[in-house]
Amino acid sequence: MKLDPVLAEIRATREAFSERFHGDIDAMLADLRKRQAEGGRKSVRLSPKRLTPEELARPIYRVPVATRS
Repeated sequence: MKLDPVLAEIRATREAFSERFHGDIDAMLADLRKRQAEGGRKSVRLSPKRLTPEELARPIYRVPVATRS
């Protein structure tokens, strides 16, 4: 099986980041939050879209009906 080089790079980066914090998820999240705050970009949190009763009643997908000949 051929290894995808992009996935290999992502996995290597993830492993290096994890090793830097000895697998401590709280420390990793704190670092990511610090980087986000220092990044200078505005973080936007959107509220969930509220569906109308009509939208809720509508089927998500349509199943084709077999026809007899």
